[in-house]
Amino acid sequence: MGIRGVLLDFSGTVFRLEPGTGAVDGLHNQDGSALTADRYAELLALMTVPTGVPAHLPADLHDAWHRRDLDPEVHRAAYQASLSHSEFGLAEGVATQVYDLMLAPSSWRPYPDTEAALRLLRAKGVPVAVVSNIAWDVRDTFAHWGLAELVDEYVLSYAVGVMKPDAKIFEIACERIAVSPADALMIGDSAKADGAAALLGCRFERVEPQATANRPDALLGALRTHGIAD
Repeated sequence: MGIRGVLLDFSGTVFRLEPGTGAVDGLHNQDGSALTADRYAELLALMTVPTGVPAHLPADLHDAWHRRDLDPEVHRAAYQASLSHSEFGLAEGVATQVYDLMLAPSSWRPYPDTEAALRLLRAKGVPVAVVSNIAWDVRDTFAHWGLAELVDEYVLSYAVGVMKPDAKIFEIACERIAVSPADALMIGDSAKADGAAALLGCRFERVEPQATANRPDALLGALRTHGIAD
């Protein structure tokens, strides 16, 4: 049976956090030196460990860390508390700015084939739902890049109260685009989180969360594998 609906992860799948060199202009370390784009990327990488908690997260926020994608306030508090640790050496107030930069739509860059994949799905009449463990509304990011009208539904963990790999979030997504899980394809960068859609009966295709410059056509390749793209 052909694919009648597509579910897409956000970070590392259709967009990647790549704020660019100019985005960190004006941000400084405690010693007065400028925060570089490379250092910014390192800081955020430390905050997105796949398991466990960041090494510098205060002990009283360890439990909160595991539910950060369900609550925007918890997410902000956990990130800012960890980034404010003295070992990171950020100037006063910069932890907040670093966090805010992560939420800025302009900090996220679509993969080279994101637009082409979304337009292909729209042309073929295949509805799309973005399914993400995230604590803020990514619709602004899609709008910033002129892609908002190409997504039918956004199923975001903080809004629906459930996170991947819980099958419920995929069930919600399928219901919203009126497609049976057996007729849906989930594309994501995590075999554990996104791949859990297979437990519901969805098909799954994994893409590597590489830098956008190094991954030109993985989304179209995934659609091609499942007979959607030529």
